[in-house]
Amino acid sequence: MADVAVNLLSLRIVISCLGLVGNVFLILSILQTRFSRLKSFELFLLGLAAANLEEIIIINIYDVAILQMSSLSAGTWSCRLLRFMTVFGEIGSILFTVLISIFRYQKLRDADRRVNLPIYLDSIRSAWMMSGVCVLLSVLLSLPTFVLDLQESVVNITRNSSGCPPDFFQCSQTSCPLLNRVYKYLFTMMCYLLPLIVVTVTGCLILTVLLRRRKTVTPVVSVSWSNHLNRKSKDPKLQRSTVAVLAAMVLFQVEWTLYLVFQWMFSSGDSHFWAEIEFLISTSYTSISPYVYGVGNNLFSLKSCKNK
Repeated sequence: MADVAVNLLSLRIVISCLGLVGNVFLILSILQTRFSRLKSFELFLLGLAAANLEEIIIINIYDVAILQMSSLSAGTWSCRLLRFMTVFGEIGSILFTVLISIFRYQKLRDADRRVNLPIYLDSIRSAWMMSGVCVLLSVLLSLPTFVLDLQESVVNITRNSSGCPPDFFQCSQTSCPLLNRVYKYLFTMMCYLLPLIVVTVTGCLILTVLLRRRKTVTPVVSVSWSNHLNRKSKDPKLQRSTVAVLAAMVLFQVEWTLYLVFQWMFSSGDSHFWAEIEFLISTSYTSISPYVYGVGNNLFSLKSCKNK
């Protein structure tokens, strides 16, 4: 049992370090571009990396400063504030992922007929507005953590010495308030299941567009030489970026599907390692996705490393 705990803790440290380095490097790579030249996709990546970084930092502070200190109870403002900030970063990461997937599908859909005409989210003003909406929704969806009647479970959990439980929905099995139950299912449906469905559907639509393009043969006569050169120069970069987005979407789907299974099928009292299991599942995407996006969009190139 002790060996398993040590291995989980070691894996937790490795994932946290990878996530911190990856998200910081992604933010620095994007900030190299002046804000006057910042594109919508880069702004969405910046929001995603910031949310990822905030979640990783706060969840580790949450574990070290709260779960290891039995003097702080679940009702204290420090416990509730850290719980709010953890949920805020988590939901922000999810919403920016949904926004990135929708943006990439809109860019690919009818691209041949649209040619160089911009879509709605190409406008940097619209991109800032949608980013603000994501942040505002993250705040609103996290606010109920301040009013939930959190109770310590009768069953021993991983940090049984702590009065601030690692499970946001935890309450006594014999007297669980109705508000906790309603919030748990509404929260998981709106913040996890719905975004998961949107990302899955969007990913399928992107794959459909890509497969349709491969099967479509454009006559050479109908394409001018300049357009042919432009398409030839732009396609590889767009294709690589799209593959990176799809890879990140698959990682997102796997992570949150596992998370929902654990939330709905198990209770925090069923496992002595609930906090570690929840951490590994919920932070795998936030730690790995910056590398996927960075490599796919040439933000993690050797040139960028030299500039750092």
